[in-house]
Amino acid sequence: MAVSLSLEQAPPFAAPLRFFLTAPLFGMAAGLLVVVSGDEIFASRWTPAALALTHLVTVGFMLQVMIGALFQLLPVATGATMPRPLSIARFVHAALATGALLLAAAFLTHAALLFALAATALGASVLVFVAAAGWALSRIDTATASVRDIRRALFALTLTLALGLALAAGLAGVLELPLLQLVDIHLAWGLAGWGGLLLAGIAYIVVPMFQLTPAYPAWFERSYSLAALAFLLAWSALELAGRHPLAQLFAAATALGAGTLAAITLWLQTQSKRAKLDTTQQCWRFAMAVTIGGCVLWLLASALLRLGEARPQWMIESAAWSQFVDGSNWTLLFGVLILAGGFMTAINGMLYKIVPFLVWLHARNAARRVKAVPNMRQVLGEPLMLRQARAHFLACALLALAALWPSHFALLAGLALFVAQALLLANLLKATTVYRRYLQEPLA
Repeated sequence: MAVSLSLEQAPPFAAPLRFFLTAPLFGMAAGLLVVVSGDEIFASRWTPAALALTHLVTVGFMLQVMIGALFQLLPVATGATMPRPLSIARFVHAALATGALLLAAAFLTHAALLFALAATALGASVLVFVAAAGWALSRIDTATASVRDIRRALFALTLTLALGLALAAGLAGVLELPLLQLVDIHLAWGLAGWGGLLLAGIAYIVVPMFQLTPAYPAWFERSYSLAALAFLLAWSALELAGRHPLAQLFAAATALGAGTLAAITLWLQTQSKRAKLDTTQQCWRFAMAVTIGGCVLWLLASALLRLGEARPQWMIESAAWSQFVDGSNWTLLFGVLILAGGFMTAINGMLYKIVPFLVWLHARNAARRVKAVPNMRQVLGEPLMLRQARAHFLACALLALAALWPSHFALLAGLALFVAQALLLANLLKATTVYRRYLQEPLA
């Protein structure tokens, strides 16, 4: 899918940048939480620290960057221009960051007031953004695959928010709800719905453009998001109706769809015209490979759980296998693979294209200076990006090991995650410094 960029419609640099610079701070907070909590954080997916960690990553890191990217991508790549983008970005960013902090604190303390405050802040942030983005998208005539998937992703985000608000009300004791069922549905809509559909919509643009690959197959662009939504809706309805065995079939179809997206993306990257892999490509290849592994893990573990006593005798008699399948080990490992290894890694890689591109773009738009406009390679050198990416790969590996052997690897995993996110923040700050120094050059 060929994309024509409307560079003149780009919002002010400060609109998306505030989200990008905030995200690593939440990543660092996630690392510190692992260090402080130690192996207890990996005891179960339901521990207060594990829930706080999950939302520091999903809301504090992932949602920050995703929303920030859309502030830039919508007007430039689709022509959908938001009204007063800087004012909207300021409100959305402040409410989102505040809500993410309050939500993590609420899980750690289980204070009803904090859940209410977090729900209010996050609800206001997401609804204002969805309204502004939806209004902008409604005013364009084009219906490319990216535009369709972004629209559907915004629907999934709204539903994820609604489920999250219901869960917050349940945890605060305001509503009586089937919390265990709603948690899994909330997670599915957040990851496969909002995250997966947005990743697909953005990938159709950025993978061929920045990684010099062929376009995604036309049949996949036409069908993926609609099929994913259908699977998620069927899964959710059947799960709430108590039809768990049938619901699991649609859950498996959702996992297969996500794995297919990752596999096709990985296949396209092997056909890149670049002579040497840059950091972004290495991040995306890592992310897609790990995502495929996470989907396979989910399918295998779910099948083994369904088999129950029909599992092979050696597996039943093995304490290690029983703990892995029947306990929380595999769910924790799945979370690490999808969140840290998949989404965070892909986002990490794309920040190394988006931020240097924005520096170049806004410096070019202010090109009244004597000094030449810095190109993307001058904004942030490959060695710095590669060093940080390798630190992140190490953190992902240690987090995966910590999910299996927490007493041995939890501390190292937390420290590695903190360092990787600190290096990411340092690199992004360096890129913005290049822009500020350019603006300080004397007028021509």
